[in-house]
Order: sequence, then structure tokens, then C-alpha cells
Amino acid sequence: SRFETCWPALMKDSHGVIIIFNPELPSHLKEIEMWYSCFVQQQPLLDSQCLLVAHHKPGSAGDTENLSLAYPLNKIKLIHSNLEDDPEDVRMEFMKYFKSVITFIDESREREEMSIIS
Repeated sequence: SRFETCWPALMKDSHGVIIIFNPELPSHLKEIEMWYSCFVQQQPLLDSQCLLVAHHKPGSAGDTENLSLAYPLNKIKLIHSNLEDDPEDVRMEFMKYFKSVITFIDESREREEMSIIS
């Protein structure tokens, strides 16, 4: 992609990655493997620092709710967003994700401080 030269700057010091995709597009299912590889595995970030969002457009076929992703994507938290139905659910999942990333940052900082002290 033409933005690949910017990726290192985007990735620098990042603590989390949210990948949003359209589950009805087979090309997106291939692309999220590439995004995961570049932005999560190569950093490296933990899978818990990554969130997958399958976004369903209004009026789209709902049968992709049973989406089963292949390894290694199946290890990552996957949420379905459909803002017509239940935006509150999606908001709750985002809040949970952000809290887990903040907790991770705090714990990492504490570990660093302890290693400096000892």
C-alpha cells in the first residue's frame, strides 16, 4: 500500500491495535491477516492488546455473525458491530478493551520502575 512508509511512525510506541473490517468481503479476511502480521506480531504486541471489529453495514446479510477466523486470528478478541442494532454493546466492549490496554501500560511501567530500583 502507498502508506507503508508511514507504518513505522504509526507503530512507534503503540500499545494497542484495533482492526476493523467488513466480514462480507473475502478480500478483507485476507487483509486482516496482513495487518495482524505487520502491526501486532512484528511489534511485537500481545494478542490481548489487539481487538478485531467485524463491522456490519446497515441492511447487510447477518449470517456472518458466526464468523470463524483461522489461526492466529482466532486467538484475538472479536466483536461484531452493527450500529443499527446495539451500539451500547459495542461501546461496552471498547471500554473493556481500553481498560485492559491501560492496565497493561500501568503494569509495564511498574515493572520498569522496579527494575531500575533493583
